[in-house]
Amino acid sequence: MNPINIFLADDDQDDRELFMDALSELPIETSVKQFQNGVDLMAELYSGNPKPDTIFLDLRMPLMDGFECLTDIRSIPELSEIQVIIYSTSYNENEVEQLKESGANLYIKKPNSYNQLKTVLYKSLKPFQNTTSKSNGDLSFMVIV
Repeated sequence: MNPINIFLADDDQDDRELFMDALSELPIETSVKQFQNGVDLMAELYSGNPKPDTIFLDLRMPLMDGFECLTDIRSIPELSEIQVIIYSTSYNENEVEQLKESGANLYIKKPNSYNQLKTVLYKSLKPFQNTTSKSNGDLSFMVIV
């Protein structure tokens, strides 16, 4: 089985390190490419390199925020099947509804504990282990807070 190819876009270095540490403790094989902002993420998506299976996307980033990235990703047919998981410290019902309407697959409020982080990462990535195509576009929108 091939590893799950993940792009992580988050401007907070500490959050990225915590994400990577938690992910390394899960019984799921992954490959992760990290980005500090939306501009770098979008440049990679446009580069012609292999596309990720899923993107963990922070909302509040410099240069290009998560809202803009999601809108661009969903407007490009070649990228529209990628699962986009919003991964944010904030939770605002209006924003979550906007993200759902814009095509996000999942909304995760960054957990307060390391064990909770491992649990939400496992729940969000587990469906990829059971498919050969790793397409996860059939899932309905979910919120994990």
